[in-house]
Amino acid sequence: MNQYQIAVIVGSLRKDSFNRKLAHAVAKLAPPEFSFKELQIGDLPLYKQDDDANQAQSVKRLKEEIAAAQGVLFVTPEYNRSISGVLKNAIDHASRPYGQSAWASKPAGILGASPGTTGTAMAQHHLRNILAALNMPTLAQPEAFIQVKDGLFDEAGDIGTASKNFLQNWMDHYVAWVKKHAA
Repeated sequence: MNQYQIAVIVGSLRKDSFNRKLAHAVAKLAPPEFSFKELQIGDLPLYKQDDDANQAQSVKRLKEEIAAAQGVLFVTPEYNRSISGVLKNAIDHASRPYGQSAWASKPAGILGASPGTTGTAMAQHHLRNILAALNMPTLAQPEAFIQVKDGLFDEAGDIGTASKNFLQNWMDHYVAWVKKHAA
């Protein structure tokens, strides 16, 4: 049985982030051959091209962890109808210098949760455009624009009963996607 390491990128630095909670809870729906590791992005310097020849240790660490993974799971909040600055910063760092992107060909999945009724639809749409430019095959269906409301999580922090079938279906599709596209 193959083992699949999934790099998890949570686009929020907030201590009580709904998206971090979602990332940890949805990982429990994966089969045992899948393991998930949240990658740290809060310690990255702001991206500037002048640093491409001498990337910070935190950037090198991020790129190494992505390279070691068989897939990537992005769990993003929506900030002003797009992705967060910290997420874009991490994406830019790991894609540089030009021609040395850690993201290339990594199968991706996108989730996001927000108290708003449209979940993170706009952020996910913008992220899909970015991932296409990075040559990341990204799971298109099912989409998961999750509204945070009572019952999304149970008392233990797992996915609640009302959302479990939907998110299990999403995870089953993501697992098949990674298996199909992992190098």
